[in-house]
Amino acid sequence: MNAVPWVLHVDMDQFIAAVEVLRHPELAGRPVIVGGQGDPTERAVVSTASYEARAYGIGSGMPLKIAARKAPEDAVFLPVDHAAYEAASGAVMMTLRAQPGVVLEIIGWDECFLGVTTDDPESVARGAQAAILEATRLHCSVGIGDNKIRAKIATEFGKPRGTFRLTKENWFEVMGERPTRDLWGVGSRVQKRLADHGIKTVRELADAERDDLIAEFGPKMGVWYHGLGSGDGPSVVDDTPWVARSHSRETTFQSNLTTASEIEEAIRALAEDAFDDCAAEGRAVIRVHLKVRYAPFVTKTTGRKLASATTDRAAFVAAALALGGELDEDREVRLLGVRAEMEMPADGDTVERTPVRGRI
Repeated sequence: MNAVPWVLHVDMDQFIAAVEVLRHPELAGRPVIVGGQGDPTERAVVSTASYEARAYGIGSGMPLKIAARKAPEDAVFLPVDHAAYEAASGAVMMTLRAQPGVVLEIIGWDECFLGVTTDDPESVARGAQAAILEATRLHCSVGIGDNKIRAKIATEFGKPRGTFRLTKENWFEVMGERPTRDLWGVGSRVQKRLADHGIKTVRELADAERDDLIAEFGPKMGVWYHGLGSGDGPSVVDDTPWVARSHSRETTFQSNLTTASEIEEAIRALAEDAFDDCAAEGRAVIRVHLKVRYAPFVTKTTGRKLASATTDRAAFVAAALALGGELDEDREVRLLGVRAEMEMPADGDTVERTPVRGRI
């Protein structure tokens, strides 16, 4: 066999929960839910749930109060410990970076891509799994693909602790009849918009008229979604550091905000902090986004391009407050978030990125 380029997607299994179980071995086999301060009576969301907890329908992003209602009596709720997860992540990535012949591209705490030229990608995947387990006592799954999209999707078929190969050759055999929601980067809203055009499966998306998708989603995303139906995507793994596009700050309030002055004060504080994060990088801000979650749990996000790139803190805060002035004044607010989108640095970002879900 000839050595050819491959992309491996390494995804740590139940990463945060697994780190907590290593710290507390007595929790092995029990439903573990990590989120907020670990108090299910407070307003916060699940950061991760162990496989045992997932069996009860508990998953990331779920309010802790709902998770508590679903959880069995022996479930354990733990607070988020960022420092512990960062340390574990660092150990994992250091181990992978030391694997022979690989290029490492980190895309999150618990996942990365490996680029390697080989005639046996499964052997490389198993070697990576063994090295991580020996170094950290943590398990991972590995998706093997001929590009990043297929490798990323393949990982789900390898979970837990396994590997799976997904390429152009077996793409439609594996994915063709699956719903478009199973594609990386297709959320529930996009799935519905596709369904409105009679596109419900991956194969139907691949067979759709590209011009129809461009009309629905625009010239950039329409082309992207059309290619996604065939599993098309970038194939080069690059270790160039990620250039952040934005900084955001978000707060869930333990008691709903009910007055305009309370909301204005909260937006102001969040906007100042988000702007200061951008200023620390020496980069101007070009756009402001405001996220609001009304009680009981309805979330909306709005954004606005600034008149010009700015390094003026007061101008950015004023833009965020202007978005806040458009909120429904008759509804109580349980969460607010402000995101500051930055101007790219002069040397830009030379790595090929997809239009959705960050750097892949």
